[in-house]
Amino acid sequence: MGGPGDPPEGTPEGASAGGEDEYRSVVFDESFVRAARLQEFSAQERMADHAPAVRRRPALRRGLPRQALILVLLIAVAFGTAIYMGVRHPYQTPAAQSPEPLRMTVIPLAPQTAVPGATSVDQLYTHSPAAQFRVGAKGITMPAYRRTAHFSEGQVVAALTTAKDYLVESSLDPEVLTGATNRPVRILLDPRQLDQFDQSFDHPAADGRHAPTGWLIRFDPSRTQLADSKIRVQGTLQAAEFDSNILEVVADHTFVYALKPTGSGAGAKASLFTVRRELHFRFDRDDLRMNQAELAVSYVQAGPLACSEDSVNHLHPLLAGQTAKAGGPAGTDPYATGSATALCGSLATSAQPKV
Repeated sequence: MGGPGDPPEGTPEGASAGGEDEYRSVVFDESFVRAARLQEFSAQERMADHAPAVRRRPALRRGLPRQALILVLLIAVAFGTAIYMGVRHPYQTPAAQSPEPLRMTVIPLAPQTAVPGATSVDQLYTHSPAAQFRVGAKGITMPAYRRTAHFSEGQVVAALTTAKDYLVESSLDPEVLTGATNRPVRILLDPRQLDQFDQSFDHPAADGRHAPTGWLIRFDPSRTQLADSKIRVQGTLQAAEFDSNILEVVADHTFVYALKPTGSGAGAKASLFTVRRELHFRFDRDDLRMNQAELAVSYVQAGPLACSEDSVNHLHPLLAGQTAKAGGPAGTDPYATGSATALCGSLATSAQPKV
């Protein structure tokens, strides 16, 4: 006798023993049914007029797969670790190094005879080696320039221009020459050199590091004044790479000033005073962008001066008719550390005007 689900006369010969086995491949489990995009309306819903037989179900919202969540978590942990190590790494990149202190040498040149003078400044210049020099900033000429291996043509021009600006402000500005101000020079320096610059003016010292006359030209205003504002200049500028990060400009110029005693009248004799300045400027890319310079070397020869005079804070030129006092420069103590050797030279007669 057949079972409750079997045909009354039993299973026909040749037929499958189980009705479910024949359709097992098309039987859907509950998860498949729930995921279907189409859903059949209920009988009550189909009673409404023109009701379709089925309706579209909203898309099933699924969360991220577990593998994706784990991957996102691992990336977040790795990123956080990288940031932490970047902040806490014991071998961080060092900050930009401060430039070396300016090394300066100021050498007085003593005349061998009385300083020649004349009431006509033009006559002095005409009969001197400075006869063909240009006047003022026109004498500081720009050289031919081109890009270097690590610096563009524009950066080379910026370095040369800043060097020229420094020469103009430190050698030609009347207020700087008389000691009234040093600000026009100061604002052109790399900020990392300002402490040395300020200390030089607050506490001048003959130590090769802190002489105001190493930074700029200035005369003792109580004894000397300009007899003519048309200062004669001649020299050269050269730009080259110091290394892949530093551009160097070497300036070598001779400045010739007409001077006379302070407070003297129009009839007073004037004399010429000559300063040879060799300056080495260095520029990193921040300096080029900010139009500032690091002054690395300052080598100055100036005369006529007396070797016995202190040329650290101000220059004290010998004027028309004056002669150098006997005696050399101040003594040098070889046992004293941190002091520079006192130097003095002799001003050649050929460097004086023939009047």
